[in-house]
Amino acid sequence: MFGKISDNVCTLIFTFNNMGIDKDIQQENFRSIYQKLSINLIFSTNWITEKIKNILQEEDITPQQYNILRILRGSKKPLSTLQIRERMLDKMSDTSRIVERLVKKELVEKKTSNIDKRLVDVSIAESGLELLKRLDQKNDELDAILQNLSPEEAAGLSDLLDKMREKI
Repeated sequence: MFGKISDNVCTLIFTFNNMGIDKDIQQENFRSIYQKLSINLIFSTNWITEKIKNILQEEDITPQQYNILRILRGSKKPLSTLQIRERMLDKMSDTSRIVERLVKKELVEKKTSNIDKRLVDVSIAESGLELLKRLDQKNDELDAILQNLSPEEAAGLSDLLDKMREKI
């Protein structure tokens, strides 16, 4: 770390050892360790998402569709699109559009709600359950994406990420 005074303004520029994110994005200097962390989180999210997409691509399914199928499988009853959206990993997803694609693929079923005719109830179809069973067989492949971490490191990192979001 070194300081630089320019126009009576002190700017700290942090220089970190040249490994990891530094090499991946070819950037040696970061405004702060928090900027480096933010960039690393974004880069790592994109990296892991791409790895997961490659595995799901074999079944012609997107991560968002996979997420919805897993939500529906875990639910004891049909869910509205609003309930699905609340449980999704990506809250910005267009849940209705994704559900429609899953209906076209015959992986989910949609029916008008008995309670509120303005809503639809979505449930997983047998073919959706079969697809998830095939993908469950790839759990080791999904877990292997993070096998550079020990189980203790993975648990610690997960705890740190939870702690980071607590403040927000």
